[in-house]
Amino acid sequence: MKQITAGIVAHVDAGKTTLSEALLYRAGALRQLGRVDNGDAFLDTEALEKKRGITIFSHQASLQYDDLNLTLLDTPGHLDFASATEQVLPVLDVAILVVSGPAGVQGYTRTLWRLLARYQVPVFIFVNKMDAVGADRDTVLAQLKTQLDDGVIAFDADHALADAALEDVATTDENALATYLETGTLPDDKVQDLIARRKVFPVYFGAALKLTGVDDLMAGFAKWTREATSTPEFGAKVFKISHDDKNERLTWLRVTGGQLRPKDLVLGDQKINQLRIYDGAKYTVAPVVEAGQVCAAVGLVDTFAGQGLGVAANAQAPLLQPVLTYKLDPMQEDLHACLAALQTLADEDPQLHVTWSSHLQELRVQIMGAVQLEILQQILRDRFGLTIGFDAGSILYKETVTQAIEGVGHFEPLRHYAEVHLLLRPSPRGSGLQFDADVSLEVLGKNFQQLVLASLRAKEQLGVLVGAPLTDMRVTLVTSRSHLEHTVGGDFKEATWRALRQGLMTLREKGACQLLEPWYRFSLEVAQSQLGRAMTDIQRMSGRFEPPVDVGTEMALLTGVAPVSEMQNYAQEVSAYTHGKGQLEVLVDGYRPCHNAEAVIAARGYDPVGDLENTPGSVFCAHGAGYPVHWDDVPRTQHLANVYDDAALAAMTQGDSDDK
Repeated sequence: MKQITAGIVAHVDAGKTTLSEALLYRAGALRQLGRVDNGDAFLDTEALEKKRGITIFSHQASLQYDDLNLTLLDTPGHLDFASATEQVLPVLDVAILVVSGPAGVQGYTRTLWRLLARYQVPVFIFVNKMDAVGADRDTVLAQLKTQLDDGVIAFDADHALADAALEDVATTDENALATYLETGTLPDDKVQDLIARRKVFPVYFGAALKLTGVDDLMAGFAKWTREATSTPEFGAKVFKISHDDKNERLTWLRVTGGQLRPKDLVLGDQKINQLRIYDGAKYTVAPVVEAGQVCAAVGLVDTFAGQGLGVAANAQAPLLQPVLTYKLDPMQEDLHACLAALQTLADEDPQLHVTWSSHLQELRVQIMGAVQLEILQQILRDRFGLTIGFDAGSILYKETVTQAIEGVGHFEPLRHYAEVHLLLRPSPRGSGLQFDADVSLEVLGKNFQQLVLASLRAKEQLGVLVGAPLTDMRVTLVTSRSHLEHTVGGDFKEATWRALRQGLMTLREKGACQLLEPWYRFSLEVAQSQLGRAMTDIQRMSGRFEPPVDVGTEMALLTGVAPVSEMQNYAQEVSAYTHGKGQLEVLVDGYRPCHNAEAVIAARGYDPVGDLENTPGSVFCAHGAGYPVHWDDVPRTQHLANVYDDAALAAMTQGDSDDK
């Protein structure tokens, strides 16, 4: 029997969970068709989901149809919970993208399409709600082709493709076209191959709530999907961490090769105590899980979403990142109890980035938006018994560098010794922080080199403008020195952190540190008579826009980018001046240079030298005692000569600029 794992993804309210229910019902896995608005949807298993009427967490169900054994992973549709959706994508054989017939391609639909392309997931499209007013098949199909991919082709029937569709399929690939022109047809396995290689994206039309089009989609899945190849060696990909009602930690994974059994050692000396195969809220205990199957493992403690086990590689770092930071107000609750609860939730969703400052006695989280914040408060109340609040929130800024520099850190209190030189270089936008070493083993042993790199990864490294996280920078260990008798591991950690900060402070003096802020990519639809107002607003918000496009006879569409800090509350303004007829869609489009950096830096008043947890100064030793050296005096007292002179650093910076 063919084993396929499929994820269902969609813009919120497109009918994603309704389609999941319909597929399960038509396959006989459900006796009664549940509904989201009634709070009895089979895959919305959490009380909070039933209350809210939205999917917040990913859920698993199974069905069989003919020779197809299908594992369904339902995912959240709201942008605030997009990280849970992205976590699922690396384990999918195929995705079902649900599009609302009346609404067509929406902002989050395009984001999902980019994510599916990033993880190279084949896609079937189901255009839902075709029974609703305003849903037009030809209009939606044309929109799918122009806004998503020209390989979107209607596959309505569950039998052989119609001639017109077959010809469209053939034109997506040179070899397929040659076969079609020679024989007048295409073998089924060739069509399966084109779908698997993301050349063709079958689209079906229907209304899931009325069960129309659902059978065609299911038959298409059975005929046109192809089972993934597996390896004989054990491999698995982790896509989710959760805790059950008994607080047992569950590691959700897809086995990609070999078999998995209870008591197997899959991570160091950690054993799996139990393997569960879930179907909605219920599960069965499995004695063995085969390649291609999805399960939840009990007993593992150091796993994380995106991790590869066995021969499987780790997934890429997630693309979607939170852009807002909130400080927790414990109200009457114990602050350490709040920290413990948030650390548990951060284990399940690392994108929360929970940080604790012992100096400020302050807890912070990073989130995507207001709905996620409300859900977080509800979870803390229902699950942990904590009634807390959050401050008004602020933009999550980041920092980077625009020039190369060699930073030096020295740590030499009495009977300790380490000196570290780090090369800091700008890297392309969106690349994050990268650490590596370029040192001969004769200069510094492998263990000490690994210790330097581990120290860089051990905590979130902050910039020196406002103390925001660093990004888009490569940090390379270029030379170092230890002492045969006096060097211990902690010395390298201290020297490494100081070297990074010393380099940043030097760049700050040169004006080569840069503040970054998140920007939205927006789509704003207003009446043509209101277009002038909208364009003026975008310019006032320091945004940029493309030439407006007419939409119908009275409406115009304006697209572009603008800072999140300026546009995050603009939806209410649009609703007011358009009397509810305008529509604003925004999606985070990454980080760009801050439009008002000087004002933000002045308002934050961050003192990088006074940040004792991230000091840029060094410690040297003389006359049997250690003494502090200010960061700008380190070049005059360091023991090792710099590897790079100013000319080499300047040339390196120019090279990085050319690469960008």
